[in-house]
Amino acid sequence: MDRAICAYDLDDQGDWVAELSCGHAQHVRHRPPFQLREWVLEPEGRREHLGTSLDCPRCDDAEMPNDVRLVRSSPQWDEHTMPAGLRRSHRLATRTWGQVVVRRGRLRFLAHSVPALDLVLGPGATQAIPPDVLHEIEPLGQVSFSIDFFSLCRPETAAHTTADEEPQLEGGGESACFAHLLCAECGVVLDGGAHAPGCRAGP
Repeated sequence: MDRAICAYDLDDQGDWVAELSCGHAQHVRHRPPFQLREWVLEPEGRREHLGTSLDCPRCDDAEMPNDVRLVRSSPQWDEHTMPAGLRRSHRLATRTWGQVVVRRGRLRFLAHSVPALDLVLGPGATQAIPPDVLHEIEPLGQVSFSIDFFSLCRPETAAHTTADEEPQLEGGGESACFAHLLCAECGVVLDGGAHAPGCRAGP
């Protein structure tokens, strides 16, 4: 999954680490001949690459980043009360992570990533849901589950500095993006976008 570079940090060894829009971090080293990123050595090069994409293997594995906070939990649903939209392909908002928590029974979780993530979750299982990834949930018989929503703790754009350079971007404070409740009718996350076609809860 491609994720945008939002900011940079230096690690303890003096290597640059890109902070990605998903909340994960990834080294961006210049070590020729195998790693050719000469742009990372200069402030102008780093600034020019803000917003460009890197492949994020941790998102491919649906691994939730550490720097998140729980902002809301859904009701506990079963195979009859779950929103119909959860059974169809839908996605979470950018910078919003989810986590399916199975209480009883079994669920099929399918994420339309490349390669696809197709799992059967049993009682007590949890499954992270990356942002911006089409996915769907299918109950396999009687089931009880809920979904937790998490927001990234880091600001959407953060300052990137070294000991001898001033911040180039303003940042800090709370993240502008908060997780929102799913529409009970169509399953869309209510982030200001449109409801699914035909949704009775839409405008």
